[in-house]
Amino acid sequence: MLEKTEILDVDKVIEEFEAMTKDAEKVQRETLKKILEENGCAEYLQNLGLNGRTDPESYKACVPLVTHKDLEPYIQRVVDGSSSPVLTGKPITTISLSSGTTHGKPKFVPFNDELMENTLQIYRTSYSFRSREFPIENGKALQFIYSSKQSKTKGGLIAGTATTNVFRNSKFKNAMKAIQSQGCSPDEVIFGPDFHQSLYCHLLCGLIFREEIQLVASTFAHSIVHAFRTFEQVWEELCADIREGVLTSRITSPSVRSAMSKLLKPNPELADLIHKKCSGLSNWYGLIPELFPNVKYIYGIMTGSMEPYLKKLRHYAGDLPLLSADYGASEGWIGANINPNLPPESATFTVLPNIGYFEFIPQKAEELVQGEVTDSFLSMEPKPVGLTEVKVGEEYEIITTTFAGLYRYRLGDVVKVMGFHNSSPELKFVCRRNLMLTINIDKNTEKDLQLAVEEAAKLMDEEKQEVLDFSSHVDLSTDPGHYVIFWEISGEVGDEVLKECCNCLDRSFLDAGYVSSRKINAIGPIELRVVRKGTFHKILEYYLGLGAALSQFKTPRCVGPTNSKVLQILCDNVAKTYFSTAF
Repeated sequence: MLEKTEILDVDKVIEEFEAMTKDAEKVQRETLKKILEENGCAEYLQNLGLNGRTDPESYKACVPLVTHKDLEPYIQRVVDGSSSPVLTGKPITTISLSSGTTHGKPKFVPFNDELMENTLQIYRTSYSFRSREFPIENGKALQFIYSSKQSKTKGGLIAGTATTNVFRNSKFKNAMKAIQSQGCSPDEVIFGPDFHQSLYCHLLCGLIFREEIQLVASTFAHSIVHAFRTFEQVWEELCADIREGVLTSRITSPSVRSAMSKLLKPNPELADLIHKKCSGLSNWYGLIPELFPNVKYIYGIMTGSMEPYLKKLRHYAGDLPLLSADYGASEGWIGANINPNLPPESATFTVLPNIGYFEFIPQKAEELVQGEVTDSFLSMEPKPVGLTEVKVGEEYEIITTTFAGLYRYRLGDVVKVMGFHNSSPELKFVCRRNLMLTINIDKNTEKDLQLAVEEAAKLMDEEKQEVLDFSSHVDLSTDPGHYVIFWEISGEVGDEVLKECCNCLDRSFLDAGYVSSRKINAIGPIELRVVRKGTFHKILEYYLGLGAALSQFKTPRCVGPTNSKVLQILCDNVAKTYFSTAF
């Protein structure tokens, strides 16, 4: 293949996008037909009696809605190297690991060439709309991206996080060149064995190429904030490296040292300039445009659990615009941000009707119901509607059918329809349906919280005491944010035991995103607050006072910012507080 990369024809990309979204329903029918024709021979579909039919009506009648748990036995067979077509017509050769950890291990999700192509299509689409508003010349991007190692499964498949599978794909680099977003750091830094060393070298590469840097980006906003928080600590060391042309001894990886030595030459003028600029800043405000004078914007996922980082990011960015990246999950992509002028808090994502088949379950506002409600009533979910049948202002849970073997798969995300682009909806991310605790890339559900509490409570067995009730809260008033766990205990327990319980709680959240964030202090130590006896009864009384039925009452396991009254009851009754020293 020729090394020369064509620069993307953005007008052509936009033209194709406009045509495709004008008749989104037709494109959705064609996409479903294509998915079912390509994968009709898969055992999963064969068992459901479609008998070669590919129309949406037959598909919905024959194929059930599923969660990851329902598909686990099938995915496990793929992971173990089954030679028969289990979920897809063509064999799956790569597996993505999601951060999901309801049972302390990441979820396996199939990844294939079609998913990679969808990724590149999303990148090209949003870049084309971005470049209309924020054109970038031929320069470089300072990308804080890190690739973990890929491993082999028992069945010989390659496994890695979804981003790793994308970054390590041969098509990724050329795609980045085509959209003029080539990173300034060598591959050895991106694929380096140590996150701290890679981050330091990303910053150093950015400074070396400071005049050429056109945008600053990362997968998530918190990674950019973390990078510049680190810069505050190491800027003088970076200046020394540039002045002498010699890399600090803190970088120990031979491959990273070798790659960096090719870039690093003594440059006292640049070192002086950076030193002067940093010394002249007030509390690091506007750091990014000072360091990189030609940067046009800052780019990364900034919605959902990333919103708390926007305040700090704006502090570093000064007047530079923040542009939110596209919307997807480990399982597949959903939409592109084609309105880059909107601030991240208002960002919407327009669904690309050819990257999967989408359905939406209407979300009924949960009301406090007087009296009894039967289980059968609660389990009667509204029927899913098609992509073009959603209504503006309504909230829905997304169901996706992908080219990589997921059929009518419940993604678990709730979105709000903000409008339409032609006939394709513009979605705003609302929340994870079952998500409880999250600060940045960590994702812990009610089940994860429960398992952690159970594990830590075992330490009180010898004291013959138990946890009567518990709840949790994400405290973002500290920097970094941290989890707060509230316990009501049956009797007196010594401080040493409770300190150990607190450490055990911290160690018992096994989510990969949580553990990695704790290791680099992107999430602070867990705080255990022991509340006085009777506190949870006060919460029950509060709900009953609102008209809830006793039989319907559930202790809120995670108290969000909107539930200020319950949080106040908990905080007003704290008897003892402990912070983890586990990490």
